[in-house]
Amino acid sequence: MPTDAAILVLGGTGRQGGATARELLRRGWTVHVLVRDPGKPAARALAAAGAVLVPGDLDDEASLAAAMTGLHGVFSVQTFRTPGGVVTEERQGKAVADAAARTGVDHLVYSSVGGAERANGVDHFASKWQVEQHIQQLGIPATVLRPTMFHEVLHDTGPRLADGGLVLGLWLHPEVPLQLIATSDIGAFAADAFDDPDNWLGRQVELAGDELTGPEMAAAFGRVAGLPARYEQLPIGQLRAARPDLAAMFDFFNDGGYRADLPALRRIRPDLVSLEAFLRSTWTAPQPGR
Repeated sequence: MPTDAAILVLGGTGRQGGATARELLRRGWTVHVLVRDPGKPAARALAAAGAVLVPGDLDDEASLAAAMTGLHGVFSVQTFRTPGGVVTEERQGKAVADAAARTGVDHLVYSSVGGAERANGVDHFASKWQVEQHIQQLGIPATVLRPTMFHEVLHDTGPRLADGGLVLGLWLHPEVPLQLIATSDIGAFAADAFDDPDNWLGRQVELAGDELTGPEMAAAFGRVAGLPARYEQLPIGQLRAARPDLAAMFDFFNDGGYRADLPALRRIRPDLVSLEAFLRSTWTAPQPGR
């Protein structure tokens, strides 16, 4: 059960951090959220929900240490989608772990990525693996969560309209299943880790909520839209020339990819969100003729 101890959530105005902050608040935890701009709409929404906004910056070691001092736990997530890319992501992830070690945080929950330890050649997986190894070397009490691809990614890209139906195009072999997860479920697992440290400390857990092939994903979009839908495998050669990092990730997917233990995860959380359920609650289907 939560006490008056507080959890610092990083990335609180983003998808994973926001989901984690909201779930911790729902469970009764005191939640602090590190923010650079407290006036940002997402930050104001968290404050309205009960979070304490703490000014700080992932590149400012002093502000990190000040934000963590006296707190029970930290949820750590960084993004590689900045001008500094994976170099900045890795540096910030390590700096957070260093600050947690210096301030004596009881529990660091780090959000990495599924397959971080085996995805050779995928730069934004390798950066997270370096952070994981740094956490291990520090010897601090920690849990590593390794989420698979977000449902939100498919929501954002989505299928296109063609000939009165939907076409979902990905660089995935049609027979290869891809594991997916809703960020709300990442937040739930993170909260589980803080709620039950005896069961979660020292673990690295790959997370997924669904597993579908490309044609099965297309069918889910079609059912939600009430339109015929088909899957189209896109040529990866063109992607390799334009986005080698993204091509390397799909090479990883096509070669076995994620390995979350879905049956075990469903025993922990029977209400894991499927892609179709996620789409029904969040996605507006394109309509022919509009």
